[in-house]
Amino acid sequence: MNFDAKDATVKTVEWIRNWFDKNGKGCNAIVGISGGKDSSIAAAICAHALGKERVIGVMMPNGEQSDIDMARLLINHLGIKSYTVNIGKTFDALVKEIEDAHGKLSNDSIINLPPRLRMSTLYAIAQSNNGRVVNTCNLSEDWVGYSTRYGDSVGDFSPLSSFTTAEIRAIGRFLNLPAVLIDKVPSDGLSGKTDEDKLGFTYEVLDKYIRTGEIEDLKTKERIDFLHEKNLFKLRYMDHYVY
Repeated sequence: MNFDAKDATVKTVEWIRNWFDKNGKGCNAIVGISGGKDSSIAAAICAHALGKERVIGVMMPNGEQSDIDMARLLINHLGIKSYTVNIGKTFDALVKEIEDAHGKLSNDSIINLPPRLRMSTLYAIAQSNNGRVVNTCNLSEDWVGYSTRYGDSVGDFSPLSSFTTAEIRAIGRFLNLPAVLIDKVPSDGLSGKTDEDKLGFTYEVLDKYIRTGEIEDLKTKERIDFLHEKNLFKLRYMDHYVY
């Protein structure tokens, strides 16, 4: 299946404009800028749709962030307004308070707490800047649940969730983003591992399976299918009892 990055970009831009007309006419797009490809391309396509003056980038390092220069590169490239909010002290204080009350937190709890603090930060800034929060997840990540519930999995609108990792990169190239941002090895910035290390397969294999159903290694197929079924709840509205 050939992917037409120009057509996809034009239609996504139109969708973003229509969404804002209905759900926040004149509002700003608030996007957390990590320095990775997804937040970079989400910010770029919003700037293309709304104008750079209506996009606000928020950098949220947790103490020291080794690749924060990539986030600054994106912000300077787009010429958008930005804020830097370091969540490190808040994270440390909250972990201490929880562990004093509860006992030692699990490793997964520690890993997933920063994205939830970042989402709270984005909504606080959005409410003070006439804003709507951008969800930056893509189809490949959503397919296998590679996101934090009530962290990077949420937002007010999601311009990239119909596109695979490879397609996102193609859109980034069409938007003339710096190659270093488009081709940066994806990682969660939390565990010290790349996305593909944690998942146990490459995005290339995953993207092909999503789009064509074709996959060579049956164990990889089983793992992808398992992760997909296990994490479908993240894509639904909250399950609720109907009386």
